[in-house]
Amino acid sequence: MKVKKGLFAIGAAGMAASVAAVGVSWILDHIAGESDVVGSAATPAVIARGAYLAKLGDCAACHSIPSKPPFSGGLRMRTPIGAIYTTNITPDSEHGIGSYRLSDFDRALRFGVAGGHTLYPAMPFTSYRITKPEDVASLYAYFKHGVTPAAVPNRPNDILFPLSMRWPLTYWRWLFAPTPAPFTAPAGMKSEEATGAYIVDGLGHCGECHTSRAFTMQLKASTAADGSAYLAGAEIDNYFAPSLRSGGHGTVGEWSAADLAQFLQTGANARGIAFGSMSDVVTHSTQYMTPEDAVATAKYLKTLGNTSDTPEARFLYDERDHHALKSGDASKPGAMLYLDNCAACHRPDGMGYERVFPRLAGNEVVQAQNSLSVIAIVLEGSRTPRTRATPAQFTMPAFARRLSDQEVADVVNFVRTSWGNQATTTSAKEVSRAHRSAR
Repeated sequence: MKVKKGLFAIGAAGMAASVAAVGVSWILDHIAGESDVVGSAATPAVIARGAYLAKLGDCAACHSIPSKPPFSGGLRMRTPIGAIYTTNITPDSEHGIGSYRLSDFDRALRFGVAGGHTLYPAMPFTSYRITKPEDVASLYAYFKHGVTPAAVPNRPNDILFPLSMRWPLTYWRWLFAPTPAPFTAPAGMKSEEATGAYIVDGLGHCGECHTSRAFTMQLKASTAADGSAYLAGAEIDNYFAPSLRSGGHGTVGEWSAADLAQFLQTGANARGIAFGSMSDVVTHSTQYMTPEDAVATAKYLKTLGNTSDTPEARFLYDERDHHALKSGDASKPGAMLYLDNCAACHRPDGMGYERVFPRLAGNEVVQAQNSLSVIAIVLEGSRTPRTRATPAQFTMPAFARRLSDQEVADVVNFVRTSWGNQATTTSAKEVSRAHRSAR
């Protein structure tokens, strides 16, 4: 009996501590970090501005799914602790945000707090934190008056207890989430570049995919001032989101600002085509950027990293692999696999067909420090994004069932080391790991 009483006492004490923690977290969330955003009349111009900002923020990509009303939620998102489902953000009073005041909307958007608890950081409030007050008000006006209410219930998350408890997220937010504050340009930054920084670091939330995370899951760098990890590439969704910095092979160092702006607005340019979740970003978000915002974003990105590459760091095409294939020499490992499965679209010279089948020679994704994206594209296939400028879609088939893991590794290594490409090789073990993750 003493043991049982002792266990009961420990259990009761633990429960009391948990309840106290929940209570303290809830109270502190309601007395700290209060919104000070002031609203304005929801005029057609303000609502239209909010609609544009919602596209910059890529809200539809997460909160809209096929066959359901826009912004009614339900997208399944995998996390290390289970699946979460995006919420209804239409102005429905029961299931959506119809009862939200502007301050409630702001606290959810920039502070990551709604309904008395911290949101999962899958909602990128750690980036949205810099949104300017007038833009918060415009977004609120749009979601309140420009979106049709949808009575679609929110789907419960698939996270088992005790991991489903929300109060630990409050401590994570206190420890790791940057303090919300409206964007201010660094001293000396040009006006156009400042506009780009506001988009990239804020509503565009580029770092959420393109910046690596610490083991405690916060971004290693939120702004350019935080160091070289900023936008230097990261693994996400079984892909490697490439570096957006300049500085050698595998970066956008050889892309011009015009190349970057074209890619954002169409999903393709002479150097590459969007793939993976970036296709969704282009489809739902960046294709709607004004030319001015696209150029500003591109010019800001061109300020990052080593912006004065030496000639040795630039790609130089090497014809030897092309001539070998042309003459029937497929002795290089992976060469015959490339001829049988890839050359018809990407050509024996690796130059592809612009904006249809991307060139592999000098391709930044192909030469990235991490081969995961190339592996994933070979295994799962890919489809070009459909935009207003590029209504036709082209599909690369999946080869997971056609090629063994070793064969995938061989063909990946071939394209990463041919035509002047300089990249490390991969192994069948790494392909197998990516194969399992994709299932």
